[in-house]
Amino acid sequence: MPVADYATYCRMLDRARERRFAYPAINVTSLTTVNGVLRGLAESGSDGIIQVSTGGASFASGSSVKDMVLGAISLAEHVHRVAERYPVYVALHTDHCQADKLDSFVLPLVEETEQRRGAGRPNLFSSHMFDGSALPLEKNLDIAVPLLERFRSNDLILEIETGVVGGEEDGIKAEAEAKLYTTPEDTLEVARRLNAVEGSRYLLAATFGNVHGVYKPGQVKLKPAILKDCQDAVERTFGIGSRFDLVFHGGSGSSPQEIAEAISYGVVKMNIDTDTQYAYTRAIADHLFRNYDGVLKIDGEVGRKKDYDPRTYLTLAEKSLAERVKQAVRDLGGTGSTLFSSRGEFPS
Repeated sequence: MPVADYATYCRMLDRARERRFAYPAINVTSLTTVNGVLRGLAESGSDGIIQVSTGGASFASGSSVKDMVLGAISLAEHVHRVAERYPVYVALHTDHCQADKLDSFVLPLVEETEQRRGAGRPNLFSSHMFDGSALPLEKNLDIAVPLLERFRSNDLILEIETGVVGGEEDGIKAEAEAKLYTTPEDTLEVARRLNAVEGSRYLLAATFGNVHGVYKPGQVKLKPAILKDCQDAVERTFGIGSRFDLVFHGGSGSSPQEIAEAISYGVVKMNIDTDTQYAYTRAIADHLFRNYDGVLKIDGEVGRKKDYDPRTYLTLAEKSLAERVKQAVRDLGGTGSTLFSSRGEFPS
């Protein structure tokens, strides 16, 4: 199916919240990683979210070009073309964009969407993340509110973050003194400021001890109950309709119980990058180790072309990534949840 339009994306998020599951949001860096995500989602019967970070977009444009906007557009155009061959919906999202990169990453992509809309074409991306978590909350929201107003007029969903996800991703490292836990007071202010932009839609990445990177189970000390406290505070003050659609960042090493608890408090999107990176690379490493004499020209031999042909090991990497996506869908309770039907209608 085509990339989800705004109405479909909103319906996806509503369905996840109503049925208590979450969508995997998988970071991609190449055509092969995109294809692996689409394959995994389709084989799971699940809709999902494909997302691009600043670093991933830069990589996708080529190591001699390093143009974030060009790379993001290239990946998004591929998704728009190839997703039509799969019986699921996907939304396109950009990941962690800090304030100093808004003008060089997110806003040019919004302008690209505005140009497409003016020509009667669908949006390039479905949503974008502004990560103002390193800023004081007031400044974070001072930037987020006008962004949300612009997004509303272009059928785009905004994701913001309060508190800081620990660890390091794409060269962005949280400071040691970073605030790793969002408070109910934080979320009350988010609701007060952003809910005033009527007719808009946004996602909130509230932090509850999340850490980017790879960890053994039990090493990351999550406190999902923080999400409940925040949701309860907002509901008491502004009503049940003000409860957030929450995003779970930094989930590597989380237990199934922690994931399920977070979903029960309103998480509808969980970012996945480290685990799919490993799955992709693990398949390549396995092939190279098993076919060492075929991949390398050892002792004057010629090797075996079928072993060092990149299509051989990248196909294996695509399949391995797809399997990890399927595991993520299972962990998040979304198997068989797609909105797509063969008749082009939304199932109830």
